[in-house]
Amino acid sequence: MTSATVAPTTFAPDPIERRTPPVTQDFTFTDDFFELKAMLKEFCDEVSPEEVVRETMTAGQGYDLSLWRRLGTELGVLGLAVPTELGGDGAGLVFTAGVVEELGAALLCGPVLGTLCLAVPALCALSDRDIQARYLPTLLNGEQVATLAISSPDGTFVADALTVTAENTEGGWRLSGTVEQVIDGIAADIILVPATTSAGTALFAVDRRAEGLQRTALSTLDLTRQQARVKFDSCPAELLAAESEAPEVCTRSLQTALVLMAAEQVGGSQRMLDATVGHVSSRFQFGQPVGAFQSVKHRCANMLVALEQARSAVYHAAWALQDGTDDPKLAASLAHFVASEAYLWISASAIQLHGGLGFTWEGLPHLYFKRATSDGLIFGSAADHLEVVATTAIDTLGRHA
Repeated sequence: MTSATVAPTTFAPDPIERRTPPVTQDFTFTDDFFELKAMLKEFCDEVSPEEVVRETMTAGQGYDLSLWRRLGTELGVLGLAVPTELGGDGAGLVFTAGVVEELGAALLCGPVLGTLCLAVPALCALSDRDIQARYLPTLLNGEQVATLAISSPDGTFVADALTVTAENTEGGWRLSGTVEQVIDGIAADIILVPATTSAGTALFAVDRRAEGLQRTALSTLDLTRQQARVKFDSCPAELLAAESEAPEVCTRSLQTALVLMAAEQVGGSQRMLDATVGHVSSRFQFGQPVGAFQSVKHRCANMLVALEQARSAVYHAAWALQDGTDDPKLAASLAHFVASEAYLWISASAIQLHGGLGFTWEGLPHLYFKRATSDGLIFGSAADHLEVVATTAIDTLGRHA
């Protein structure tokens, strides 16, 4: 990897300071929060410049394992939202959203969505401490990666949408079925799988070496985030959560993933706005910078407005899930809707304002446009989540009428 040739810089944030609440009661971000984001930005500037992104996304597993381990050990940011009693930092989801925002700005290739946004929240939501103690430590230090293989057309948990069944045999639980478009499905050492049993929906874990497990890499629009088709053919699995608990665990995982993916979209939007402003400020036409033209100024201003709207929705949602300050379903879907729409429009505007360069393979904006387009379809489209927002709001008004 190109990043291996760079002398590593040590990034060692104070773990005690990171536990300081990220916002005050009036939702003003604290200095600790901004210091954490600044540290992540410096780290990403070192390890994930554009040339490294282009090299990594076409490599075999699509991410640099040593880089991922640095995030877990040297920076210690993979367990920010994990309670201290489970081996995490206990800083909360708002801090994690800040981390993911910077990773999204750098378009860092790694199992961010599969491990940090899906698997870890699912494991944290379990009631079995023994299972958590076995699986979480290696995920938080970056030694292993995991994902959640779930069919979710609109980003919410729907038992009828599950495509895997589970049977309790004399030799233990066996899974059968196929899940399409599993995020980080090739890289995952552990695959969490909700499956239909005779009594409802339960959650299982499958080891990457399990007999009957077949994983096929898919060709996707966004090369920086790998997906796979995962097939289970009477595959041995460990029961993590029974039918009484699994639906709530899956719901929590999906809501967290929606919010953190929206934070990643905010980071990408910020990077595209910064790159566009830099380009139009240094590109000259008719003896003056392109950015001096009023129409270009207006487009950049509108990009900023869309970005700040998305950022507000995202951190409101992170705070809502962290402290229960609002309906988590409504907040998560609203964040995903606003951030998806903003990211797609801002990255498309970046292509236009970069001129001919923006449309080429060598141009940076197209990488972000493809990520924005892909993100807008993962776990439901913007239209799907707008429907969730509308339905939830109407139901809430009806209950209070």
